[in-house]
Amino acid sequence: MEYTHLGRSGLSVSRLCLGTMNFGPLTPEPEAHSIMDSALASGINYFDTANVYGGDLGPGATESLVGRWFARGGDRRERTVLATKLYGTTSDWPNNGTLSALNIRRALDASLRRLQTDYIDIYQFHHIDRETPWDEIWQAMETAVAQGKILYAGSSNFAGWHIATAQAEARRRNFTGLVSEQSIYNLLTRDLELEVLPAARANGLGVIAWSPLQGGLLGGVLGKERDGRRRLEGRSAETLAAHRPAIQAFEDFAADLGHEPGDVALAWLLHQPGVTAPIIGPRTQAQLDDGLRALDVTLDAAALARLDEIFPGHKPAPEDYAW
Repeated sequence: MEYTHLGRSGLSVSRLCLGTMNFGPLTPEPEAHSIMDSALASGINYFDTANVYGGDLGPGATESLVGRWFARGGDRRERTVLATKLYGTTSDWPNNGTLSALNIRRALDASLRRLQTDYIDIYQFHHIDRETPWDEIWQAMETAVAQGKILYAGSSNFAGWHIATAQAEARRRNFTGLVSEQSIYNLLTRDLELEVLPAARANGLGVIAWSPLQGGLLGGVLGKERDGRRRLEGRSAETLAAHRPAIQAFEDFAADLGHEPGDVALAWLLHQPGVTAPIIGPRTQAQLDDGLRALDVTLDAAALARLDEIFPGHKPAPEDYAW
């Protein structure tokens, strides 16, 4: 396993991040615990969750599952860099969502109880809050750091100017501010390259890419479709129809390289400047094993150029659309 610093921080994290959103609603607890054990054994030390994860089991169910895994001991908590998120509502009562100082305090304490730990390594804003001023947000986070309940702050689904504003307001308070940004980023969805990725790099944030396989569309979907192993419906089917020629060219190119398409898609992210880690969210042990293979894939300049031909990206703004 390779490790790198998370953004400008001194925190060392694995080049793959284990996403837990499937744990509980789709992956039964015993299997989820086994997957987490395997992830640690393989060297993955970076685990991501959120207070709203749980699906039909209800918000917080996934955090509780992870907490019971920590409670089994064996240095599981000590070996894990734990990231969780707040913003989404967990009930229909007022102040159970967003980034108000009250919700930050309540949501943090609730996550600590469910996770059965006394601190969170990276406490992330799951979405921008356009109603709460940054003075209020950062004061609440500074208090949490002073109390020893969190170590770092991160963001998710922020625009580039949100990152710049957050960091400027943090610097004004002599506070560290954000060290990471989670956003959708993959070969098919490269809008991040316009402003978010440049803003993150300029402000010292490591980028964590969620949906690295675009819901499975970059995981060999056409081959699986031909074999009768997968059939897409709804939005995924529409996206596949719109990009079928490019996805076919991608799968053919992966075959030429001698790798599975999903391995190439993950490896491409690992080759992108500013990207700390893609989030892999396995439902099964086999899917975790698939994700780990990407660490052994090296893409040379010619391969990266070919992938850009298949899935054109963006220059940083404003050069992408002006001069």
